[in-house]
Amino acid sequence: MDLAPLFLTLGGLFLAGLVADVAARRTRLPRVTLLLAIGVAAGRSGFDLIPAGFDEIFGFLSIAALTLVAFLLGNALTLDKLRAHGRMILWVSWSVVAATLIVVTAGLWAIGLALPLAMILASIACATAPAAMQDILRETGIDSGFAETLRGIVAIDDAWGLIVFSLVLVAAAALSGANGHGLIALAVEDIAGAFAIGLAVGLPGAALTGRISRGEPLQAEALGLVFLTAGLCSWLGVSYLLAGLVAGAIIANFATHHERAFHEIEHVQWPFMLLFFLMAGAVLEVAQLWALGGVGVAYVVLRILARVIGGWTGGWLAGADPVERRWIGPALLPQAGVAVGMALVAAEQFPDWGPQIMSLTVGTTVAFEVIGPPITRLAVARVGVKP
Repeated sequence: MDLAPLFLTLGGLFLAGLVADVAARRTRLPRVTLLLAIGVAAGRSGFDLIPAGFDEIFGFLSIAALTLVAFLLGNALTLDKLRAHGRMILWVSWSVVAATLIVVTAGLWAIGLALPLAMILASIACATAPAAMQDILRETGIDSGFAETLRGIVAIDDAWGLIVFSLVLVAAAALSGANGHGLIALAVEDIAGAFAIGLAVGLPGAALTGRISRGEPLQAEALGLVFLTAGLCSWLGVSYLLAGLVAGAIIANFATHHERAFHEIEHVQWPFMLLFFLMAGAVLEVAQLWALGGVGVAYVVLRILARVIGGWTGGWLAGADPVERRWIGPALLPQAGVAVGMALVAAEQFPDWGPQIMSLTVGTTVAFEVIGPPITRLAVARVGVKP
């Protein structure tokens, strides 16, 4: 294998990512949007600068990046946070996921999409953007109960979303004519297996990490846990997103001998995410995206409507005050890596719909990364500092 094109491409992509990061800081455009745009320009729909065969490493990059994200999602599910805001977090997360699945499925089916495809896209719409949410809350500088609640909701609604996504894939396959009973068994095995791997990695990880360097986990420890989780899930064919989330939550709750169990994961996450978004843009079929224009607009409108309905309903059930009920749904609009990861899994399982799923998900992710963060900032500011 000629390594020169590989290293040249990696170097060029990292430098392009650096340019996107600087441009995002100066223009306040979302980094994810800029990375996807650069990927499109460099990929098959643009100048075709990516060497043949390089997209074969996209599978490795996507699994590594999204397992890192899943660990960080689990980090938000600590008992202290759930005790402080648990009622709100649980009611809103359940309500938002349910409203998104129902509203988006019904709307897309009504405009002519096949019901299985509408269900798949609706389950992908349940995902949010934990990394984007963390960046937005850090930028606002507001440390409030509402901000902590948003962090918890983003983490746990992605957990519910992943479970719903697994079940929807089974239902979609059954509606498409596959053996429903066998697929249900596979879905149960997938979810149970992911939980088992999360426990198998998380429990010893919680006991051992941070012992060598006085309470601070090392990069080797962090990457070892993440790659071990991803490898076991790939080997056994179960959800690395769900397993990473379970392992992350266990470490965050049981690694009491140090405070920042994910310090090093936070450090190493971004290079993987950078390459992931660049390559997601590079493999995007822009012609397919334009062909889905009307469906894309409907998807965006339906997801916004579902977030508003679900957030208000969940806030009402949790006893939140009227201001929080009004703003919590719009605050949950950002969408990024987890949704793209779900789309990759769905496109692999349903190859006939693969281009539609990937194009629609990536295109609408750009839309939600543009409109979502400003609305989240506005929501946090409007709710204000509440205990």
